[in-house]
Amino acid sequence: MPEIVFKGKEYVYNHHLTVPYRPLEPQEGKGVGAPDLSGNLVIHGDNLHALKSLLPRCAGAVDLIFIDPPYNTGNEGWCYSDGVNSPIMKEWLSTNPVDGEDMLRHDKWLCMMWPRLVLLRELLSETGSIWITLDDNEVHRARMVLDEIFGDDGFVASIVWQARYSVSNDASVSNSHNHILVYSRAPETWKLLRNKVDRDEKQSRQYSNPDNDPNGPWRAIPWDAPNIRENLSYPIRTPKGSLRFPPKGRCWSREESQWLEVVEKGLAYFGQGEDGAPSFKRYLKEAETVVPTTWWAHDTSGHTDEASKELANFGMDVFFATPKPVRLLEKIIRIATRPDSLVLDSFAGSGTTAHAVLKANAKDGGSRKFILVEGEAYADTLTAERVRRAIKGYAWEGTQRETLLEEKITLTQFKKAGEWLAKVDAIKRAEGLLGGDEQMELGAQSHHPSSTSSGQAKPLPPVGEGVRPQRKRFDKIETKIDDGVLRVEGVRRISEMAPGLGGSFTYCTLGDAVDLDKLLSGEKLPTFDALGAWLFYTATGGVLPPAPKQAPAWYLGEAKDSHVWLVYKPELNFLKSPEAALTLSLAKQFHTWGKQHDATRERKPLRHLVFAPAKYLSNRQLQEHGVDYAPLPFALYREA
Repeated sequence: MPEIVFKGKEYVYNHHLTVPYRPLEPQEGKGVGAPDLSGNLVIHGDNLHALKSLLPRCAGAVDLIFIDPPYNTGNEGWCYSDGVNSPIMKEWLSTNPVDGEDMLRHDKWLCMMWPRLVLLRELLSETGSIWITLDDNEVHRARMVLDEIFGDDGFVASIVWQARYSVSNDASVSNSHNHILVYSRAPETWKLLRNKVDRDEKQSRQYSNPDNDPNGPWRAIPWDAPNIRENLSYPIRTPKGSLRFPPKGRCWSREESQWLEVVEKGLAYFGQGEDGAPSFKRYLKEAETVVPTTWWAHDTSGHTDEASKELANFGMDVFFATPKPVRLLEKIIRIATRPDSLVLDSFAGSGTTAHAVLKANAKDGGSRKFILVEGEAYADTLTAERVRRAIKGYAWEGTQRETLLEEKITLTQFKKAGEWLAKVDAIKRAEGLLGGDEQMELGAQSHHPSSTSSGQAKPLPPVGEGVRPQRKRFDKIETKIDDGVLRVEGVRRISEMAPGLGGSFTYCTLGDAVDLDKLLSGEKLPTFDALGAWLFYTATGGVLPPAPKQAPAWYLGEAKDSHVWLVYKPELNFLKSPEAALTLSLAKQFHTWGKQHDATRERKPLRHLVFAPAKYLSNRQLQEHGVDYAPLPFALYREA
């Protein structure tokens, strides 16, 4: 398989192994609810270090990873600062931030992304998927990196998302889209588990009910298919008595017995004249979802202007060059998660991913969890603050907009402008805002189809006698056609408490790195939980499970083939004392408890892996009690 070559690759290829482990430290008062490292998390810190810190808790457990990394347009001013210990990397670090004048900016972007993607792959579950938004600056290089890390058979799709609907008149060719790359560790397995998406309004309009079928709207699906097979070329008789055969070069899609079942169920259809080509009825109620496609239009998946308005609606007065709308993340979550999935975003930005997870849970009663990682200073004031407001609600004052109608106007539809204006008037009437100064913005050359030849507008029909409009939800209705899209928005000025979605999260920072030299000297000793989680992962490659109820002291957890123990307190005097040593009595205690515990599960007793600063028993005694001893701190040098 071809591989991508870039300057610095040899230095970052295994850089993820040298990144220190830094425990997560909850910051009380900055989250919502009691601190819980097993729940929703917002982590402030370098995302490379944060991903390493998540391995002991989440390796192989994340169902959906969504990231929106720097697009590397040359205008973001992002910094490459991973501190790889090599002269070439140190030289690069002296020229930060990366900008359009940096001739090595593409190499630096690849060096930044490589170790992060390697760690993200370790966090991704076997049935999970990773979704990455990019533009044309790096998408082709990203494909090659992802093919190398995930294998070219890990590719699922390259989605084109219509991120913009307006046209840049100063561009040679106005760019309207971004790419969303989708990869999985096991695409065929993921395909069986992924969800379909709801039909949009345009797709639903393909269904109708011209014969008043009691089963509701339906559409005719042709019975023929491309191919030539003798056993699928039988004659079909129409209600008028004609015999129909497959068109030239085609055959019927299924065997004759299956067609007879269609006829028996009353689903056969031959056109309004009952003498056309055979087809069968497919009801809308049986086809409410469809397989996702690689074209995501802005009217069903959101756009960047919408994302900016969402931040404004939260009272967030900030600017993002490429904000992502909640609708986009909701669609991805709908496709790629189950109600109990874990979702990770390590380039969290404005916190859209968490907002979308909370909305998805509120919609279907799910228990999805999110982990956001943001390294910038706004992790607390923007990323986490948006999550707080989404959960608890927020006092808000300003202008809110709600889209009431959004349709692309084709030439055919433009000829029916009167019908569209009638729809707009119906919306205004329903909202109690018909009349007044409301006007439609059609551009300088446009005319109101209901105008007279003199240009004077005809009077609009009055609201029916005895009919009162409902209470006004909006202060005004704005109607405009922008780049061929008719958009009707309700606008209201609000000063109120917006309701929250409920939930909780823990705000974390990254603690000091677990440093072996400092462990030996007693400086900055890690907590039992932090060291235990890391040792368990490095020794077993697994995620530390919750300890069973009434587990004895020093018990960490159960791996595939052993119980894991850690004799440790973050106190130098303890670590130097005989109390910290693995003794014969302690080995007997571990052995007895393990034997009883395994008997309740009706299985052969597991061995015991014990981490401790010292041992006071022979290797023969260790073997007699099924114990494998790993000395501290040297065991920390072990990598997964």
